[in-house]
Amino acid sequence: MTVVINRPLRTPAPPAPGRRPLGALVRAYVALTKPRIIELLLITTLPVMFLAAGGLPPLWPVAATLVGGMLSAGSANALNCYIDRDIDAKMRRTRRRPLPMVQVSPRETLVFGIVLAIVSTAFLGLALNWVAASLSVFAILFYVFVYSLLLKRRTSQNVVWGGIAGCMPVMIGWSALTGSLSWTPGVLFLVVFFWTPPHTWTLAMRYRDDYAAANVPMLPVVATERRVALEVIAYTWVTVACSLALWPVAHTTVFYPVVAAVLGVVSLTEAYRLLGRVRTGATGPLLKPMRYFHLSNAYLALLFLAVAIDPLLH
Repeated sequence: MTVVINRPLRTPAPPAPGRRPLGALVRAYVALTKPRIIELLLITTLPVMFLAAGGLPPLWPVAATLVGGMLSAGSANALNCYIDRDIDAKMRRTRRRPLPMVQVSPRETLVFGIVLAIVSTAFLGLALNWVAASLSVFAILFYVFVYSLLLKRRTSQNVVWGGIAGCMPVMIGWSALTGSLSWTPGVLFLVVFFWTPPHTWTLAMRYRDDYAAANVPMLPVVATERRVALEVIAYTWVTVACSLALWPVAHTTVFYPVVAAVLGVVSLTEAYRLLGRVRTGATGPLLKPMRYFHLSNAYLALLFLAVAIDPLLH
């Protein structure tokens, strides 16, 4: 019998007050905003503004939307770091974030997140309109209270419904120019909504042990790999269907549906390959779930690039 002794994760002692280098402190605060996630959100914001404008959008609304969106997303991410600091300390993928590394305190993180929320809301409201600002507030509150506090630790459907917050940039980008909402951004909202679960679940397949150690019931933790692969396929089909629905709703040129169809075929092919590897009994690194994860990033970026290019072809 092998005896496994779980040793507690050792974290560095807190730095002495007043002795934290300014550069290191700035990097820690930037890290709290999760810049890589913000990049993904901005990828879905800017192209929608091209669609709303029917071509090149005015420079000022674009700049204001991107700045306000960065502050808003940074707020939600920093508050998520505050809430999940115990989980982050247990997971190899997240244990080097600022709070587990004691680069900032929980109180500083909470204050930082709240300040960013206030500044982003005021900026979007005054620089653009209060529809965009209200949607931004909704996204922050939903991510913090519904996903982070209510769903994440309680249900395997956490990323399905929690992903609504990540869909809001499309609505914000559209309303920033129009001051209203319509079916067109609603279709793209659904694209991101159905894209999010398989994207996140394949990442969770790779880091299943991390989530299990942190008692986070991600689908790959509580379900079989076959079930996860089938869910990935189902959500990918719906994502592709929603992406093609933009063609008649937004009256795009033929360029967009052709790109969407090609990207959909590539994405579905990888989803079925994942199921194929599961059926052959592949486990661990041989399952290669990160192939779908990285491909899904490219899928979303290229699809929204097509959304931005299409209005320029009219």
